[in-house]
Amino acid sequence: MRTSDGSAHHMTLRWPSTLWIVRHGQSAGNVARDLAHAEGLASITLTHRDVDVPLSDLGREQATALGNWFAAFHPSDMPDVLLSSPYIRAVETAELFRAAGGCNRDEPICIDERLREKEFGILDGLTTAGVGQLQPEQAAFRQLLGKFYHRPPGGESWIDVIFRLRALMDTVSLHHGGRRVLIVAHQVVVLCLRYVLENLSEAQVLAIDKEGDVANCAITEYRLDPEQGRDGKLVLVRYNVTAPLTEQATPITSARDQMVAARG
Repeated sequence: MRTSDGSAHHMTLRWPSTLWIVRHGQSAGNVARDLAHAEGLASITLTHRDVDVPLSDLGREQATALGNWFAAFHPSDMPDVLLSSPYIRAVETAELFRAAGGCNRDEPICIDERLREKEFGILDGLTTAGVGQLQPEQAAFRQLLGKFYHRPPGGESWIDVIFRLRALMDTVSLHHGGRRVLIVAHQVVVLCLRYVLENLSEAQVLAIDKEGDVANCAITEYRLDPEQGRDGKLVLVRYNVTAPLTEQATPITSARDQMVAARG
């Protein structure tokens, strides 16, 4: 753009030029959860912390397929910033994505704890049936408040997740304006970032959630529209798109992350 005297002026962009938000690949916790529900168990059988749950073999295949899809992009269109939840399943997804050529092989993976999974507190490790059986008061309280506001003892509500994601986006705007940023995180994080970026209401974001789970390694993408407002605006281009997996003939999974092990 140019100033009134005709001289060139380069606008400093506040927001990334492109922002991709990706849910991690299928994890061993997703597999254990499906088994627990199929067998009617009250709790999910895992022997380590939720943060340490790795990808399943299929999850590794999904992350590689995602990287292969991005590898076909021109280098100027690839992510040049990688942000990841500290959870092992998210970090492994980012590593496999990078190894498959989804971005520069030397691009560092920036771990940000604000992208971590929603914390479930005393409900950690319980199936939906298990919450009703072992924590009936919390089940009733959640029914009354709804998932947006219910905070289990020692855990978080969606509002708590949103609070830390607002701080995350302040950091992104401060350090990564005009960059191409890819975030690897979790289902609730994907939905809560939509709430923040699109200024949604509780009813709107819960309606999106009700439509279906975010698939493992699905892409949600925003592009900067510099014509909207003083700092421009990130505009949703696609949500929960699994084209990379379809093109690579990789099975698509969408079992939502649940409380999968006690944290320590």
